[in-house]
Amino acid sequence: MKKVFQEFSNFLKQYNVIGLAVAIIIGGKLNQFVSSLVNDLITPAILQPVLTKMHLGKIEEIQWHGIYWGRVISAALDFLIVALIVFFLVRAMNKAAEKAKLAAELAAKKLEEKVKREKD
Repeated sequence: MKKVFQEFSNFLKQYNVIGLAVAIIIGGKLNQFVSSLVNDLITPAILQPVLTKMHLGKIEEIQWHGIYWGRVISAALDFLIVALIVFFLVRAMNKAAEKAKLAAELAAKKLEEKVKREKD
């Protein structure tokens, strides 16, 4: 039984299951936030005059010949906002990684110079 728990622990570590679970939870909450942002803030603020003229309450109700174009527009806005957020997160992470890389290279260079001076 101890071996099974050890294998399970290794599985959790190897596949970073906890990190994956956290990512799924945060992703779900991000989806809720973006949907609310689009449906409750952006759509009413920007598109409400158009929706009012079309006698519609929500963007999702826009349809033409049975095709719900409003749902497509809403999904596209959701996608663009999520993509923009992910872009900024990845951009920030890349900048932080670049700074860390430069700091490591600088530290390595200083260490080399120190070793070189000690040899002389």
